[in-house]
Amino acid sequence: MLFQVGAPLLDACVLSFLKREDTYGYVLTQALKEKLEISESTLYPVLRRLQKEGCLSTYDQPWQGRNRRYYSITGKGVHYAEHLKQAWTDYTNRINGLIQGGESCE
Repeated sequence: MLFQVGAPLLDACVLSFLKREDTYGYVLTQALKEKLEISESTLYPVLRRLQKEGCLSTYDQPWQGRNRRYYSITGKGVHYAEHLKQAWTDYTNRINGLIQGGESCE
């Protein structure tokens, strides 16, 4: 991928995915890897940080004799996701205006 994925954009992607359904880390990583060039080693610190900030909560579910840790978005996470979505829309609209020739760089 030519453009880097910064922390706010990765937060937006994680939170947006978790707004649809709770899931565990492996499934989340695989879903995001379909769209972004990220690794599990990149994603798990993001999940821990979002959890520490109160945007995510976790719970364990037994599966084949062991537990899977599921991530769930909190109310604070939903609010933050909406803020990031609006910021992304504003940003992409400005950049698209520049790239597509609608605005001057001067």
